Amino acid sequence: MRFAITSKGDQKSNILMHKIRTYLLDFDLIYDEDQPDIVISIGGDGTLLYAFHRYSSRLSKTAFVGIHTGHLGFYADWIPDEIEKLVIAIAKTPYQVVEYPLLEVIIRYSHAGKEARYLALNESTVKSIDGTLVMDVEIRGQHFERFRGDGLCVSTPSGSTAYNKALGGAIIHPSISAIQIAEMASINNRVFRTVGSPLILPAHHTCLLKPVNRSDFQITIDHLTLLHKDVKSIQFRVPEEKIRFARFRPFPFWKRVHDSFISD
Repeated sequence: MRFAITSKGDQKSNILMHKIRTYLLDFDLIYDEDQPDIVISIGGDGTLLYAFHRYSSRLSKTAFVGIHTGHLGFYADWIPDEIEKLVIAIAKTPYQVVEYPLLEVIIRYSHAGKEARYLALNESTVKSIDGTLVMDVEIRGQHFERFRGDGLCVSTPSGSTAYNKALGGAIIHPSISAIQIAEMASINNRVFRTVGSPLILPAHHTCLLKPVNRSDFQITIDHLTLLHKDVKSIQFRVPEEKIRFARFRPFPFWKRVHDSFISD
């Protein structure tokens, strides 16, 4: 088996990275940063997001496992005291693959039909460079509303516990293949009106945003912030690709939610 390790970069995470690498090499596993079968993320959810984007071109061939060295993470289910147990599991035990749905973002431009495609594990947000964001929202090819406000957040089920939750969105179990649209400070009065609630779209529905009075936007893809100019439309949907997690033991989603937001 080929493996790679991504570290948060702090001293604690780097020490663990070197230990795990040494242990796995002793078990005759092969360290391969270019074509790993399994990627071990050491740090937190941000570190795993970085690993996901680094290996997004090999999602069907690479599985991820996370070790958290700080606060409890939604993607990191192992702690530093368990690294010997994890190493033995990786080296000796066939792992179960758990797949989570992703978000596809396609940005089309006004010039020459050019487009850019991104995959997000957590969410994508759209904001105006300055002033109010005004977007026509289409769902399944039909006009749904004209949004006015600070911005829009489109999230995956696994990302529904992140920025989406802070915006009042629903928490969705990642076994459900869907995307969620949440508003950021929408303008609602006698003249302007939005639905005012998060929308959950199934996998076969597509959301399309069309600019009304501006064409330059700040668009985030997980932790990446990008400036896009001359935007014609922004399309969101559930792609065919999925992220694959290597599971060596149960990691119940609702227990993670409880431990992160409710437990003392």
